[in-house]
Amino acid sequence: MGLRTALLQTDIEWGNPAANRASAEEIIRGLRDTDIALLPEMFATGFMASDTSLAEPPDGPSATWMRRTAAETGIAVAGSLIIRDNAGKPCNRFLFAFPDGRIAWYDKRHLFSFSGEDRHYAPGRRRVVVEYAGFRILPMVCYDLRFPVWSRNRSDYDAAVYVASWPAGRTGAWDALLRARAIENQCYVLGINRVGNDPSASYAGHSVALDFFGTPLTGPLPDGQPGVLHAELDRAELDAFRERFRAWEDADSFSLTV
Repeated sequence: MGLRTALLQTDIEWGNPAANRASAEEIIRGLRDTDIALLPEMFATGFMASDTSLAEPPDGPSATWMRRTAAETGIAVAGSLIIRDNAGKPCNRFLFAFPDGRIAWYDKRHLFSFSGEDRHYAPGRRRVVVEYAGFRILPMVCYDLRFPVWSRNRSDYDAAVYVASWPAGRTGAWDALLRARAIENQCYVLGINRVGNDPSASYAGHSVALDFFGTPLTGPLPDGQPGVLHAELDRAELDAFRERFRAWEDADSFSLTV
């Protein structure tokens, strides 16, 4: 058995964390045969690039909800939130809640300057790999997708997860870059994007689960419509492919200054 994933392509009610948590919980509690439920970027509020008024502490209501839901359902829950854990700027934080109560986190490294996110949020300073159900998972957030060096597989992960609020006008780039990350890193890639509208953009979804060839593992959801995409990742198939086609051995060595 592989890693059974559910990609929740949700519409997000602007600035209403309680409503968004409730709608996500209803979906998650209805899932069967699922190891992990993946939510979009800033799933509790919508992508509030220049408004941090709804920032929560690390143990705030949304993170607590993630822990509780994971524990009660046995399904890991992951997605990003606005989190403030010090006196400075908040972070766009990817949280990974394990069913056993643990929580791992990664702060978005590449802040979307086009929307002013870089002026209101602090960038992440560390790259994180989460181990779960026999898979090493690289958490990433939206704009990180455009920077392949940060996503570079150093033979340390098996699946990259990109949670996003990626506008409909740039859907072509979303589709192409997700496929490129899968092929160049010889890994599974999961892209979870929202649908609906907020005050600054519209979102078409295009959530997808790709294998290491960049091939979708399942059919797409309808454009612009909420829904759940199910895909199972097979570690044995991935390992066999990497052993057969050892491109990773020829990768350039490099160092990265953060």
